[in-house]
Amino acid sequence: MEQMQMNMPDMYDAALYLRLSKDDMEEGGAKSESNSIANQRELLRSFVKSQPDIQIFDIYVDDGYSGGNFDRPEFKRMTTDIEAGKVNCVIVKDLSRFGREYIEAGRWIEKTYPALNVRFISVTDQFDSKTADFSEKSFVVPIKNFVNESYCRDISDKVRSHQKIKREKGEFIGAFAPYGYCKDPENKNCLVIDSYAADIVRKIFSWKIDGFSLGAIAEKLNVRHVQSPKEYKKANGENYNSGFHSSDTPKWSAVQIKRILTNEVYIGNMVQGKQERISYKVKQRLDKPESEWVKVENTHPAIIRQNDFDVVQKLLQYDGRASKTSDSANFFSGFVFCGDCKTPMIRRVNQYKGKKKAFYICQTKNKGGDCTRHSIPEEVLKRIVLKEIQAYTALFIDYQMIMEELCEMQVSYDQVIGYDTQISKLQEEYNRYYSLKASLGDDLKEGLISKAEFDDFRESYGRKCEELEQMIENQKKLVKQMFEGGVSATVQLEDWKKSLEIKELDRTLLALTVDKIYIYENKQIKIHIRYQDMIEKMKVIRRFYAEHRTECRKEVG
Repeated sequence: MEQMQMNMPDMYDAALYLRLSKDDMEEGGAKSESNSIANQRELLRSFVKSQPDIQIFDIYVDDGYSGGNFDRPEFKRMTTDIEAGKVNCVIVKDLSRFGREYIEAGRWIEKTYPALNVRFISVTDQFDSKTADFSEKSFVVPIKNFVNESYCRDISDKVRSHQKIKREKGEFIGAFAPYGYCKDPENKNCLVIDSYAADIVRKIFSWKIDGFSLGAIAEKLNVRHVQSPKEYKKANGENYNSGFHSSDTPKWSAVQIKRILTNEVYIGNMVQGKQERISYKVKQRLDKPESEWVKVENTHPAIIRQNDFDVVQKLLQYDGRASKTSDSANFFSGFVFCGDCKTPMIRRVNQYKGKKKAFYICQTKNKGGDCTRHSIPEEVLKRIVLKEIQAYTALFIDYQMIMEELCEMQVSYDQVIGYDTQISKLQEEYNRYYSLKASLGDDLKEGLISKAEFDDFRESYGRKCEELEQMIENQKKLVKQMFEGGVSATVQLEDWKKSLEIKELDRTLLALTVDKIYIYENKQIKIHIRYQDMIEKMKVIRRFYAEHRTECRKEVG
């Protein structure tokens, strides 16, 4: 202490340090007002005026920064000035403005500043390192710092709890709206469509359905000088930082394209809570497993139809990369598979007398594996698939007319369910497992099974009953949807109708209507059309319709 007394200067060059966190601002009330930057500045200036041995060197303001750590720009600048010998006194309104992490705050106040001959003053705490005695330095300051950290921890827990409630209600809590949306000016927790960016999102999905690779889509946008999400947000005045390192003029990339194509926000679903901070002291975030994400459906207007989104997810599962000579994938890429080994078939092109002929062969055979060629010309396959799509389109149109007539006859979906053999079979299976589960108690009493077996069987049968109950409910729900909205409620019928007007199959129609195509060695082709569950329900409705009309005619006769 005596050595420090000898080094005390006649005049101190002071750094006035001011801090206000977002948590302080969100708390509101009188306390928040008293901690405002303007209030802190006025109080500290007034204090310095009353001290003849202190003059202001500079004012350092960290506005919007947490006190949970010392990773703050102005605090770092102040430290640089201290180390350069420009500042030898630090003044704060109170210890909580300096920092709320009590170990680190204590290190600065009790070790670092004394070592640098820096005087530390906390005005409202009435602490001055120049005049403080042993008890103040050893007990008062550490205890206040500990209380400040406890407050920081408590605020962090409250904020997390508040955010959790908002997520579960489907309210948007992000700092920046996803590309394609903006925050509703009247409610920042709601998303509304940004017409310009939404149009770009639609193009991205459309190009993917057309067969373009992720890299090719990014290149198309860059060539057209379309601003990347980061550029677009900054151009609209947002202080946006994605957290990903990029160039000074960020461009579209394959990673960005995939992120957009897999984001359910574009079908109207709010998916949040994908990451979490390690602790309130550490800014680093960790990815959470998908099972822990918070998803709420239909919270805002959709940009992409569910049908198109589902198609794109399926295409992303398979090899949709462009060939070496093209920006787009092969026509049937992601759709055609070997009927025997189930691997994707590959496209080959033969050229004879200036004419090119494309065909598909088994990938396993092409690599020398144990399978056969299963070869089929591309043009032949296109004609067959288009004919199949047209047949189903006619079927859907026919069923649409049946549904409309049933509605006119005031037939309810409950009446049709009794004709559904699939639901009947599921119900029979459910009843069987339920009976098995109910009889376990008697088996245990009679000594036919042990307690461990009883628990295992009970859990197994119970789980099976829940699965069957859900399957039955899903089947009933599908029939109900068809009755309430017709065939178009599930099938995008207008997209299918286009097949009746075209002579050659295109990639978009293929993606919207076909699930998978299997090619067998004997030239047999199995085309799995989308909406197979619905097609089965149509058969039930048609049978009901035929019988119901017959009964109606008998009554009239």
